[in-house]
Amino acid sequence: MDLPVYTKQQLALRNGQDKPQIWVAYKGLIYDMTESRLWRNGKHYEHWAGQDLTDELPDAPHTDAVFEKFTPIAMLG
Repeated sequence: MDLPVYTKQQLALRNGQDKPQIWVAYKGLIYDMTESRLWRNGKHYEHWAGQDLTDELPDAPHTDAVFEKFTPIAMLG
């Protein structure tokens, strides 16, 4: 997989507020959630876009299989 690398600062801007894109990171990969109805306005329940959600997933009512529906667009560097 030859993906671009973005920093945490670049990821943080893709929160649906500062920039229109809604991105989240999980296990070193960045996913574009802009088209997901569950991420309207950059918020998904108590989680905000533009962040690395790896450590938060154990508290979610779903498994990491949810990421299989989305294609990684970049790596978190």
